[in-house]
Amino acid sequence: MEDPIILVVEDSRYMREFLGNIIMGMGYEHLYFAEDGVQAIEKATLIKPDLITLDISIPIINGLEVVSKVLEISPKSKIIMISAMHDQGTIKQAIKKGASDFIHKPFRKETLEKVIMSHLKKDQYKVE
Repeated sequence: MEDPIILVVEDSRYMREFLGNIIMGMGYEHLYFAEDGVQAIEKATLIKPDLITLDISIPIINGLEVVSKVLEISPKSKIIMISAMHDQGTIKQAIKKGASDFIHKPFRKETLEKVIMSHLKKDQYKVE
């Protein structure tokens, strides 16, 4: 089977690299990046990602709005929101809009790996 296509949407260069390194360290190679909501929607339209990590606080179009737009384009995408916003209203809103999961910043590497693995079923994709 093929590797999943993963899109990392994060405005912080450090966090993009951090997330990318964790995901590549898990053996996934089809990795794409976006810095803002417009880029996220454009890339999702082109690549139809299997999984997206998405920050809420991103420029131009915020992550909560991006969830709905991306799922219209790519309804099978699993979206993991990653944010420093910890209020229950924001979390509920993200899930209501279609996010598959929510991780609070700061987080442990193992937490991200576990959440990614839970959404990319082991029998669907090869991980070397």
